[in-house]
Amino acid sequence: MIDKITTLKNMLVQAPHDCFLWHALGLEHIKRGELIDAITSFKQVLAADKNYVGTYYHLAKTYALTEQINLAIETYEQGIQIAQQLNDKHALQELRMALEDME
Repeated sequence: MIDKITTLKNMLVQAPHDCFLWHALGLEHIKRGELIDAITSFKQVLAADKNYVGTYYHLAKTYALTEQINLAIETYEQGIQIAQQLNDKHALQELRMALEDME
């Protein structure tokens, strides 16, 4: 049986700029404890679309799990700016709460 990561990677061969697939891949890496691979996947999302606001939360959280606290804070702050620009109140609240928890 093919696992989810292999499936997502196969799908990315056909759609290498699909932010949803990259984001999903990052989440699968987190489930496996593959945090560096998760960071790489989330960074791929934001390189393709800086407005993919949900990824900021997961990237920052993963940075925190790898004890890259300054990068985590910076990523939360970037996400907050994007959420404000997009008027995404839900994402804005989540990102602000997560940042407050870090401090």
